Amino acid sequence: MDYYAALFLCLCLVTAQSGTAEASQESLRWMEKMEMPHKGRISISFAEFIRGLENRLLNASFQGSNLTLQTSTIQTLVFKLGCDFAGLSLNSVALKPVPQAPVRHAMQFPAQLTRETCRTRPRDLRLICIYFFTARYFQNDINASLLNNYVLGAQLGRGHVNNLTEMINISFWHNQSLEGYSVTCVFWKEEASKHRWGVWSPEGCRTEHPSPSQVLCRCNHLSYFAVLMQISPAPMPAELLVPLTYISIVGCSVSVMASLLTILLHFHARKQSDSTTHIHMNLHTSVLLLNVTFLLSPVLAMPSVPESACTALAAILHYALLSCLTWMAIEGFNLYLLLGRVYNIYIRRYMLKLGAVGWGVPAFLMLLLLAIKSSAYGRHAIPIFDSQENGTGLQNVSICWVRSPEVHSILVMGYGGLTSLFNLVVLAWVLRTLHRLKSRRGQEKALSTRACRDTITVLGLTVLLGTTWALAFFSFGVFLLPQLFLFTIFNSFYGFFLFLWFCSQRCHSEAEVEMKMEACSSSQTML
Repeated sequence: MDYYAALFLCLCLVTAQSGTAEASQESLRWMEKMEMPHKGRISISFAEFIRGLENRLLNASFQGSNLTLQTSTIQTLVFKLGCDFAGLSLNSVALKPVPQAPVRHAMQFPAQLTRETCRTRPRDLRLICIYFFTARYFQNDINASLLNNYVLGAQLGRGHVNNLTEMINISFWHNQSLEGYSVTCVFWKEEASKHRWGVWSPEGCRTEHPSPSQVLCRCNHLSYFAVLMQISPAPMPAELLVPLTYISIVGCSVSVMASLLTILLHFHARKQSDSTTHIHMNLHTSVLLLNVTFLLSPVLAMPSVPESACTALAAILHYALLSCLTWMAIEGFNLYLLLGRVYNIYIRRYMLKLGAVGWGVPAFLMLLLLAIKSSAYGRHAIPIFDSQENGTGLQNVSICWVRSPEVHSILVMGYGGLTSLFNLVVLAWVLRTLHRLKSRRGQEKALSTRACRDTITVLGLTVLLGTTWALAFFSFGVFLLPQLFLFTIFNSFYGFFLFLWFCSQRCHSEAEVEMKMEACSSSQTML
């Protein structure tokens, strides 16, 4: 009898071991299937592949407290955890080496990881870690590469872990220095794109740079993590961030008040305005919209704000900038008509056509970009370098802005460059024309005086309406530091300068009216 009992027990153990081996082999076969090249249209999407792997790992039976499986580009780890979890540190040095992953990586999980789950549903937990050493499963529209093509993921059971106060640390190393690159810690945000099964987002993650070849991501949730890497100019020094931010906030706030006051004064005057005044008011309106959206941009870029709100504001901010640049060019065009075509400058429905260009063209470009590539708008990370920290500290400041390098080059720098160049050409032509007028000594002295006054007027108008934006093209080498401050001062106080111009023009027109009235009254007296 004892012989049959022992035989039965051995049979049960063999059956259990074969069942455990079969469960782990099923996960391994699924990983190998994911690596197989798929020609043409595939029946399973990348999202379904990854969800299938997660489910198989969560359901896998194994002896001991952990299970490790790997292929040439995927490595998976499964851990059985209890509510007495005290934290876990994983380092690729202590794991079985993967041929496609020669560079180190590490993950560190805090003790807080299981507290919320144990409080609501106390039971045995399972932590799965999935390391992808290829970026093929996480295609994105952003023109940036993944550091080492590593994607490190983690999941606790079938629930979601977020809003942790004790951060999860994910470390990425590189075999070379990362100086000269813009690096951003991101996670894969599912169902955030119409064309992909997810997008890379920096929400809930902070980027640190403990050494030139290491990136440390400190995140408050579990997901799939990676580091976006772009070639970029040197990061902005952290000591310049505070004064530049202060100048921007003060300047834009003053400009908002000045633009509002200008528009209110214009409507309060209730006078019949010419086309030039209407153009000025449209420019003031675009500057007002630009300053308001710029002030809101850092606020809506905070991680607690939904991505859709930041995307919408980024699109509006881009539209406001394009409108402002377009109305600058319209100012130059109108100036050319006033001085170049003194006679016969009537254009049928002139303001309606200018309004269609000034407001319609930027709207068309912005809506077209949203329809073609909506991911071009969103949270844009600005790298900040802090040399005061131990080692080298690289952190990011986020704003809602254009985050596609191609779009930024074409529809920001290119568009702004064309409008600035056009206004500079108009400025040179106007100054040459007025100088020629002033040099005619044979004419009346009043005409020469008027030419000098007009030179100053046109110079002030054209400088305030576009020339300062050309400073954006001098952000390199020895010009970088003065360019940052000059560009920030001139363009954040842009609305205030326009207000001063409006006041000077109004005083000048009132003085001319008084002179005409005095001349008229004196002529009547003589009669």
